[in-house]
Amino acid sequence: MKRIRQISILPKIIIAIILGIVCSLFFPAWAVRVFLTFNSIFSNFLGMFIPLLIIGLVAASISDLGKGAGRILLITVLLAYSSTILAGIFSYFSCQTVYPYLLGEGINLMGSETMNSKLEPYFTIEMPAFISVTSALVIAFILGLSTPNIKGKTLKGIIDDFKDVVTTVITNVIIPCLPIYIYGIFLQMGSEGNVGSVLGMFVKIIVFIFAIHVIALLFLFCVAGIVTRRNPLKLLVTMLPAYATALGTSSSAATIPVTLRQAIKNNVSEETANFCIPLCATIHMPCSILKLVACSFAILMSMGMNTNFGLYLGFILMLGITMVAAPGVPGGAIMAALGLLSSMLGFDSNMQGLMISLYIAMDSFGTAGNVTGDGAIALIIDKIRQRKATSTIEPVSE
Repeated sequence: MKRIRQISILPKIIIAIILGIVCSLFFPAWAVRVFLTFNSIFSNFLGMFIPLLIIGLVAASISDLGKGAGRILLITVLLAYSSTILAGIFSYFSCQTVYPYLLGEGINLMGSETMNSKLEPYFTIEMPAFISVTSALVIAFILGLSTPNIKGKTLKGIIDDFKDVVTTVITNVIIPCLPIYIYGIFLQMGSEGNVGSVLGMFVKIIVFIFAIHVIALLFLFCVAGIVTRRNPLKLLVTMLPAYATALGTSSSAATIPVTLRQAIKNNVSEETANFCIPLCATIHMPCSILKLVACSFAILMSMGMNTNFGLYLGFILMLGITMVAAPGVPGGAIMAALGLLSSMLGFDSNMQGLMISLYIAMDSFGTAGNVTGDGAIALIIDKIRQRKATSTIEPVSE
């Protein structure tokens, strides 16, 4: 059991998918309904918990950002947010252009019967959320932005303690239950004969997302190269050890020492690197939002649901803010996005389960892309600081 607990979430998800498909070949209907009952209860719990998750994680993360001050902090935050948003918009138009040819117009990832399945859970337990996702976001913003200004140690302590409670629930309840939840989804789809088309689409989507995430990194370093007047490919190659480290750790925080070292090798000053890299590890998520947009677009397209740009622009703008909660939590990006997927894009529990499966299958690639992109932001910020320092030096009078 100890060895099983030490396995990371990605292998568990892969095992759950394989077991779900295999078991669907011979499980009787009553056994499938047992797991549908678990999935029904778990999805209701998740829906109830998501507003608490948003308040606990987003409020604490925004209040932590408020500890710094100054023009460079504001520029760094705006630059990181702009990079994240542009990556989401790039992902949207790439999907709109390529998916009709790559996936076909008539695909259905979830099968025609999934939304109204013939197999039903034995029972369910209703757990209505005490507050909507939008209201939770507003409360999180109010608490996060106000706490540093009032210098309230008591309120800050409560927010931090609540964040610890939320993180504990995610780590000890939600993450361990996700493989069972995904196992149940694929068990159900296999029982209904829909799993073959799902796996075929998964492979195509993963290859496509990897390709556009490489393009996004190249663009980001081209911008850094233009600003610093240096070769962007050399700058990107210097950051590759951070990319490789993040692939193995799947953690932005664990990769910070390597990212710092490589940024300094790119001639970023230590002062800028020590400020910018840890901050960007929290707020700069271009490859994560790129994956979320691409995965959600594929699922909505498969269901024949609305994918217009007006809908997605609002989703991307809100997601860029919500994602500041992601780095400190296992699978944080997809966890933070679940509420917006439901409230803004209309995802139900089955669609959320597929979204989790798709996202976690590429989790380490997104993290690697994020930390590599942090090096580009550090280069730009260091150049801005150099220009500011030069402009403040007054000429010596004769």
